[in-house]
Amino acid sequence: MVVRPGRELQFRDRREAGRVLAESLRKYAGRDGVIVLGLPRGGLPVAYQVAKALRAPLDVFIVRKLGVPGYEELAMGAIASGGARVLNESVLAQLDDSDEALALVTEIETRELERQELEYRDGRPAPDLRGKTVILVDDGLATGATMRAAVLALRERGVAARVVAVPVAAPETCAEFRDHVDEIVCAVTPPDFRAVGQFYEDFSQTSDNEVRELLARASEEWS
Repeated sequence: MVVRPGRELQFRDRREAGRVLAESLRKYAGRDGVIVLGLPRGGLPVAYQVAKALRAPLDVFIVRKLGVPGYEELAMGAIASGGARVLNESVLAQLDDSDEALALVTEIETRELERQELEYRDGRPAPDLRGKTVILVDDGLATGATMRAAVLALRERGVAARVVAVPVAAPETCAEFRDHVDEIVCAVTPPDFRAVGQFYEDFSQTSDNEVRELLARASEEWS
């Protein structure tokens, strides 16, 4: 992590961000019943470093945005592993055919979520999260919509504790999670936060292959 004169703090890449984040999670190292779940795709390189430092199992927790048809960047909500769905009521209220659009997009994104779960794990079963301390990791929090869907999904999975951990977050978003999880860990919360990518020198897209490789490597080496 570097801070250059006249410039903001930046991580070199997601791997370095994960190592920095792991320092804030040391109390979970070596504990029984701890599992690290990365949000794909960008959260996996961060989560890998956290799980490696904690010697905890690593897996993936998939969240899919429900984009408005024709304006996919505008989110009607999100779905997550386990069937949870979070809706953006303010966006839905602006749509004439919100019920039809929501049903269509939810069906499409559910199929994609299921496909990714099978592909990323390469045949390995999904972990049993009951009674576990689950550390949800992403590469950053901006609005937090994706992470909120993941947190909601875990509510129905019988976990012992929900911990959200990210290298960088908007201060107000980090604060919002305090009432919804057992612990929120944001390594840095810069006051000039505009987007997650501004705090990475290398914020290139993480590929599906990289996600599969990281999960397989963790499974073989320490999980």
